[in-house]
Amino acid sequence: MTAYLSTESAAERETKRVARDLGFNLRILPKQTDMDLYWFQGFSDQTMPEATVERLANYQGVFMTYNHLMASLRQKITMGGGDVILVGVAPTITSPDKKKRPMGFTIKARTLHLGYQVGQRLGLKSGDTLQLSGHDFKIEKVMVEYGTEEDVYVYGTLKDVQGIAGKPGQINEIKAIDCLCLTSDQDPISILRKELEKILPEAKVIQDRVQADARARQRQMVQRKFEFLSPFLMVCGAIWVAVLSALNVRERRSEIGIWRALGKGGGFIAGLVIGKAMIIGFFAGFIGFWVGNSMALEVGPSIFQITAKAIKTEWSYLVWSLILTPLLAAAASFIPAMLAVTQDPAETLRES
Repeated sequence: MTAYLSTESAAERETKRVARDLGFNLRILPKQTDMDLYWFQGFSDQTMPEATVERLANYQGVFMTYNHLMASLRQKITMGGGDVILVGVAPTITSPDKKKRPMGFTIKARTLHLGYQVGQRLGLKSGDTLQLSGHDFKIEKVMVEYGTEEDVYVYGTLKDVQGIAGKPGQINEIKAIDCLCLTSDQDPISILRKELEKILPEAKVIQDRVQADARARQRQMVQRKFEFLSPFLMVCGAIWVAVLSALNVRERRSEIGIWRALGKGGGFIAGLVIGKAMIIGFFAGFIGFWVGNSMALEVGPSIFQITAKAIKTEWSYLVWSLILTPLLAAAASFIPAMLAVTQDPAETLRES
């Protein structure tokens, strides 16, 4: 059980990390955005103040529905005889209550990350210099080929791109991840829009449903598996203890008969059976924790490679093992104890 719980925690973290790395699934846009034009060119023709993302992040309880907030400004420009999408990104804002690694990549001031196709067109590589709007920018990286529209993106810091586009203090999109983890049939977008209307009435939100569904279904599957396997393993353990207690009572029928003949009551006999089960349960909890923890530390990192460093000894499991295992053993041995109490001592001694 300890091995399962330790690796289950790792599995949950791994699932969250993989789901997170699927990318942002929400886009918060100015309300007046022409959606036909947005889908055609890939960005909003309207802007909103950069402070909008701070207003959203500072709203009480917003991280229950929205997280990993990243302000962005996108603008189409001509570069090297072709069009590119210039993307300015600000540092991602996450919930202050939880230590979450921000999404995306870090971009330094006066540096650019070129999409694969842009790098090929311009013949530039990492370390080269590119001039835009009278300023020199260092090419920090030419990204690998993604096979998507990102191959014609040029990334820079939000402040740099605002300067190039002539739109200081403005953004036209806030990327985010929804924290509801609901599938489309559970209608999460209505909840998200209702929440956003209270916070930013001048904005609207759209959701990448395919990506959001994949993320939600993955996390719900892991949760359902945990909800099934945890009680299943506990029931199996209880049955095993009950069988061992019943066999122990059967083997010691003559001893129980002698105790009863000496005048010991049913409470004493039941206490012997249940007490022995609890003592065994205590030591079994300790040994089980040691074996299970060793298995989790040995096998876990090879299975959950992304969150391998997060797999560690959970000392709280030891405490719960030493408390719950004896109690579970006592509950499982209750019926065998009652069988021992109801035995007729005369008949037991005659048979022995």
